[in-house]
Formats: sequence, C-alpha cells, structure tokens
Amino acid sequence: MTAAAGGNPLVEGLERLPVGPTTLTIFGATGDLARRKLLPALYNLAHDGALPERFNLIGVSRGDESHDAYRAMAREAICRFSRRRPDPKVLDALLENVRYVAGTFGEAETYARLGELLAEFDEVDGVPLNRAFYLSTSPAFFPVIVEQLGAHGLARHDHAEVRVIIEKPFGTNGREARELNRRVLSVFEEPQVFRIDHYLGKETVQNVMAFRFANGLFEPIWNRNYIDRVEITAAEDVGIGTRAGYYDAAGALRDLVQNHLLQLLCLLCMEPPVRFQADEVRDEKVKVLRAITPPAPEHTVRARYTAGTEGGEDVPGYLEEEGVPPDSQTETYAALRLEVDNWRWNGVPFYLRTGKRLARKVTEIAITLKPVPHLAFEQAGSVGVQPNQLVYTVQPNEGVSLSLGAKIPGTRMAIRPVQMEFLYGTAFMSQSPEAYERLITDAMRGDATLFTRNDEVEAQWRVIDPILDAWAAGEPPLDTYEAGSQGPDTASRIMDPGDRWRAI
Repeated sequence: MTAAAGGNPLVEGLERLPVGPTTLTIFGATGDLARRKLLPALYNLAHDGALPERFNLIGVSRGDESHDAYRAMAREAICRFSRRRPDPKVLDALLENVRYVAGTFGEAETYARLGELLAEFDEVDGVPLNRAFYLSTSPAFFPVIVEQLGAHGLARHDHAEVRVIIEKPFGTNGREARELNRRVLSVFEEPQVFRIDHYLGKETVQNVMAFRFANGLFEPIWNRNYIDRVEITAAEDVGIGTRAGYYDAAGALRDLVQNHLLQLLCLLCMEPPVRFQADEVRDEKVKVLRAITPPAPEHTVRARYTAGTEGGEDVPGYLEEEGVPPDSQTETYAALRLEVDNWRWNGVPFYLRTGKRLARKVTEIAITLKPVPHLAFEQAGSVGVQPNQLVYTVQPNEGVSLSLGAKIPGTRMAIRPVQMEFLYGTAFMSQSPEAYERLITDAMRGDATLFTRNDEVEAQWRVIDPILDAWAAGEPPLDTYEAGSQGPDTASRIMDPGDRWRAI
C-alpha cells in the first residue's frame, strides 16, 4: 500500500491492517462472479500489497480442469476485468500458488481432495494457515457445501481461523432465510459466517457513516426536526441480459430492495455505535429494521418495462427478453414508502426505488432538509429559495454534493441553488477500490462490520415478506413503463403531497 500511495499525503494512515496467512477456497471458481469480480479483486489486493505474504488460492468447480488450465483461465479473467492493467510479475506471483479441485459440490471425494490440498499448503508453509471458504455458487448449493465442510472436518482448524463467506441471495423469503441460517449455524458459529452484501463494500456507502459520525456539522440536524424526506434510488439502464433464469424468480424487490436498499437505509438511520466494531454497528442496524412497519400495499409500486429506446437504440420489453415466460408477473421496478417509527425519525418518509431499463444508471441517497420558514428573498427573476439537499452518489461518479441557496451576482437580491461537491477521484487522486477488494480483505481478517448478521437478515425479510404476499395476491396491480423512461407514472402516488422523485 505504501508504494501504491506514491507520496500522496491524503492517503497516509489509510493502510489496511495486516491479514493472517490464509488459504482462500472459491466454490464456483469458474463462474461469472469469480471471473468478473473475485479474481480481479485478489489481483488488485496483491498489487496493493494487501494480501498476506503467505496466501494460497484453491478453485473448486465442476469443470474437469488441470491446475495449469485453471491458472490460465484466472490469468485471462484478471487481464480482462481488472480495474488496472496487470503487472506481469505481480500476476505471476499470485497465480503461482493456485490449485484447482474438480468435482460436484455434494460429492464426498471433492472435499477429500480439497482437504489434502489444504493440508499440503499447511505443510509447505510450516504453520496452520487460516482458511476462508467463499461460496460463489447458486444459492441451492449453500447448505450443501456448508454441511459437507462440516462432515469432512473442514469447519474447524487447530491453531487457525476458519471462515465461510456466503453470497446473496440469503433465501428468497423469511422462512427460507431462517432455515438457511439454521443449517449454516449447525456447522459454523456466527463469528465464522460472513454474509456478503457488496453494496456495503463501496466507498461512498461506508462514507455515510464517516460523514455522519465524524463531522459535527451533520449530526445535530440528522433527525425529524430538520429532515423533510429521504430518497434512495438504485436505477439501471440495462435490461436483464442473460439472467432471465435468476431474475424472473427474484424480481426487483428481492434483487435490490431486500438487501442493498435496506442496508443503505440502516446506515442513514442508525444511532452512533459505542465503538466502530462489528457487533456494535450491527446492533444499531437491527434496531432500525425492527422500527420499520411493513408498508401497506398502497404504499408500494411494482411495474415492468415495455419496449422503448435506450441510448438511441430500440430495446425489447421484459416479456420479449430471451428466457422470460410469456405469462410472467415479475416486476422489474419496485418503489416503497417506509417509515422508521422511533424517536429520531418518526414522521419522516423514506422513499425507496429501483428498476431496470430506466433513463440512466445511478445509485444515490438524497436527503432533503425542511425549507426555511420565511422566504424574504422572492423577487422576479429569482429561482427562489429551495430546501437544502445532501446527495450521496454511490455510482457511477462516487461523491457527495450539498445544495445551498446563493445570491446571483447583480444589483438585486435574486437567489438560486448552487452545489458544493466532493468527488473521490479528485480529493484522493486515486481510483476507489472495488467493493469486493474491501470485503474479501475484511473476511480474511475476521472483521464482520460490513457483513450482515443472522438476526439482521431475518429482520430485513420481516419488512419484505408482507409486500411479497400482497403482490402475489395482485395488490397493487402490476404496472408498466417504457424502457428508457423515468419509470411508471404511478410511482408518485406513494409520495406525500408536494413531494416528487428526483429525475433519474
């Protein structure tokens, strides 16, 4: 990390804490997530000197590959998807200690060969290495892999730590989530379990806590007395691509609201933790989730996109996408109005929305403050005094902006909004690391702050399950919106009089 800093004084003190010697095993090692995200993340960690000096990687998948063939596949994936051009020396050093196990996830022989490789790495290094198992597979295999690890004695390791990292989705409803938690915790203890929500690894998301709790400017007004409303938006300008099999069974509510958007809401609303440690932070997030009453059907909107224009090109509607059943009732757009019924937030509406094939790709949190009580500056030609608005942009351009009312130069007292902006690339003179880089490092370190706990997952589903039940019963009806638009017109009906969505 020191070399990567290049003498930049703004990154002094930001070096990552050390990671113990570790062997990381990726189940689903030839899949899309491993190729596009996990392997490039490991390379960039190696480039920054953030991997432990003794680090080994084992890939497990069904394809019948040799060690060399898997290394070649990993090299191609890293060269194609890494956020920076790979350094051949760093890449060679990373791939030197890569091994591959071919086999199905329910087959005992797969875990016997895996155990042999893990023991071999321990013997070569002369010490018991920490072990991290990353489940980058279909959710159907999560309990299978966990139980096989337990059955073959791989869930514990004398004089070393063993951790399991589980991708989303963690169940498709509350009942499934509770059952999966039960099966996972019958093998591993809760401190060993790291449930991934990759949004929590994004720099801007983590900075929500930094801006709130490290700046005396914001915390005094962070309550119902000063904040009028909050909008959380995760819009995408693409369709479902080749993911029809997954997406049609999930839909927008499960895919983004149940996990990512509720997590953003928790970070915005949580009380200051006693210490910035995993359980203290997660305790406060669970309190927020428990204070949310599931919304009535009339405070929700569901819709799917029809044919339209995106980026100047004609695009098909959802029902015309390859692999989508013609009678599908799956939503590609979801919007909710939620309230957090506690002392700090009572009466403040939280508007959440997400959708595919919208006008542009953007993820942002917009906090609108209450207007000033006396508008003495209204004059002809003046835009007028607008409520201040604080906007966290998670993607594509990470940063924070604050709108202020300022006088327009001239002889009259005419007011218009101006923007104060903080951009990551400008302030820190570097590219933000990918979310998976931070999350993989934290999991290997055993820091669960940015991962969801079992009671947190179940509390999220407590909010979402009643919505799913109402939607399955047809309430509210499934609406439509044109691809490339702002979404369905009916999205405004869940808002208070005078409120309106920010333009996407």
